Amino acid sequence: MTPEPGRAIAQGVLGPAHRRLSIGIVSTVVFIAFESMAVATAMPTAVPELDGLELYAFAFSSFFTTSLFAMVVSGELCDRRGPRLPLVLGTASFTVGLLLAGSAQSMLPFLAGRATQGLGGGLVIVALYVVVGRAYPEAMRPKIFAAMSAAWVVPSIVGPLVAGVLTDELSWRWVFLGIAPLVLVPVLLALPSARAVDGPPPGGAAPRAGRKRYALATAVGMGLLQYAGSRADLIALGVAAVALVLLAFSVPKLLPPGTIVLRRGLPTVVAMRGILAGAFFGTEAFLPLLLVSERGLSSTLAGLSLTGGALGWASGSWYQGRTKTVAPRYLLVRVGCLLVGGAICAVSLALIPSVPVAVVMLAWTVGAFGMGMSMASVSVLLFQLSPVGEHGANSAALQVSDALFSATFVGLAGTIFGSGHGETAAPTGVADWIYLVILAVMVGLALVGAWAAGRVRVTTA
Repeated sequence: MTPEPGRAIAQGVLGPAHRRLSIGIVSTVVFIAFESMAVATAMPTAVPELDGLELYAFAFSSFFTTSLFAMVVSGELCDRRGPRLPLVLGTASFTVGLLLAGSAQSMLPFLAGRATQGLGGGLVIVALYVVVGRAYPEAMRPKIFAAMSAAWVVPSIVGPLVAGVLTDELSWRWVFLGIAPLVLVPVLLALPSARAVDGPPPGGAAPRAGRKRYALATAVGMGLLQYAGSRADLIALGVAAVALVLLAFSVPKLLPPGTIVLRRGLPTVVAMRGILAGAFFGTEAFLPLLLVSERGLSSTLAGLSLTGGALGWASGSWYQGRTKTVAPRYLLVRVGCLLVGGAICAVSLALIPSVPVAVVMLAWTVGAFGMGMSMASVSVLLFQLSPVGEHGANSAALQVSDALFSATFVGLAGTIFGSGHGETAAPTGVADWIYLVILAVMVGLALVGAWAAGRVRVTTA
């Protein structure tokens, strides 16, 4: 017998009513996070062994482009049939992808495995969000989102270490093959609860046409854009132009109307996910490089900044989920944006030799606290503003916004970096102004987010 909502809320996400589901969701995120961290460590060994160094970037972009498409497909399936089918299909696809990649003897089958993993990852992450929206009362959602954020901490710390040991002592293949059977366990835990909330919502799903085509166009556009970024010739310009046309045509169709212009309510909530991700990850992609090249840190010590970021993120997410945290959600999002912007400003202090590196790392941890607090709050707001029949589509839009902004601003930072690489000032061939321009762009984006946060405000009668 299921406890009444009030009693279930009092028992928390690990109470009898939700324990199995919560463990299943968090464990699934743990394995996805571990795979993400571990694969990045194993890839420099795997790709040369498969004689595919010229296709190195595609080992990552193949995962990204297929997951982008799968997110939208998962949202459609969740709204029309419920979250159980995409959860099962996604888990199967992710597992098959791991097996394909781990057993590949050449680069093309390896890329096929990575693309299959991407399909599975996109299906699963949206289905998990829909399960959260349907299975947990509103008062419990901040806590389960906090738990999902915390699930990234241990993989962020031990994932690269374990992957490095497996790669060096056994084979990079075990990074893929060793995870494959484990992925099934948490999903089996979550399936009974997913079945309980399965099926179309009352009144059916909102009518939508052509979203899969737009999703395919977006995925192809992002794939072409990443390909263009790997070249430095006139062909790259032509490919980039085609990609931008595809994206301009398709992306607005995958987001709530008004997202691009920050219309109040749900459109701005979806946009805020991307704004935060773009500013934070656009900076984080270059933070270890800056610490290594400008301050002479080892790769291991520079990596501690990312570990501190993972801990800060989990702490911020935990804070927003506390029962005692009574600040309105829009304010948590705004303060989070300001903390991120302040942390990015503090990263520039690494260019001043007299400033201790510990100051920069501490500031980044504080900025990550702001990310955890605001990103979880954005997820909570999404379900506050979404009818049950649109949980899938809006969860997919949230993930698409995150992925597109992250790819765009990491790519933009890479373009800025490449444009100044080799200039005189620094012995590494990277002038300080290059880093400052990158950081200024990311600070500007965070400040836009701080301004826009007021437009996510939920008014109650």
